Amino acid sequence: MRFCWKARLIQLARKPAAGRVIGWVFAKMSFLLPVDRLVETELLVAFWHPQPAYATHILIVPKRAYPSLTAVPAGEGAFWGALMETVQRLVRELGLEAGGYRLIANGGAFQEVGQLHFHLVSDRPFTGAERA
Repeated sequence: MRFCWKARLIQLARKPAAGRVIGWVFAKMSFLLPVDRLVETELLVAFWHPQPAYATHILIVPKRAYPSLTAVPAGEGAFWGALMETVQRLVRELGLEAGGYRLIANGGAFQEVGQLHFHLVSDRPFTGAERA
């Protein structure tokens, strides 16, 4: 059996104690993450999900350690603006408008990883340039 480092990283990320470590990595060391980046700003990073559940499945993760949606302070307007700009850009660039898309933020028992993240998903496959 072949070792799959992406699968192993995802398994580790789902451990309850991993939330703080993941938040720190995204805040301080996101440049080291072995992912196919689509967008990266000083506030967030968007990349193809390493284990997609949809034909198009992108993760958008803040570069600040927020354990959940309810932990984001009310005054984080810059983050929310960057999130919306990123989602709009990806929807346009990937041609998701016509086929439909969803932006999902899981919380509570539905949140498998202890770091706030959003899933931009579509049942319509991305038909542009091949993913790396």
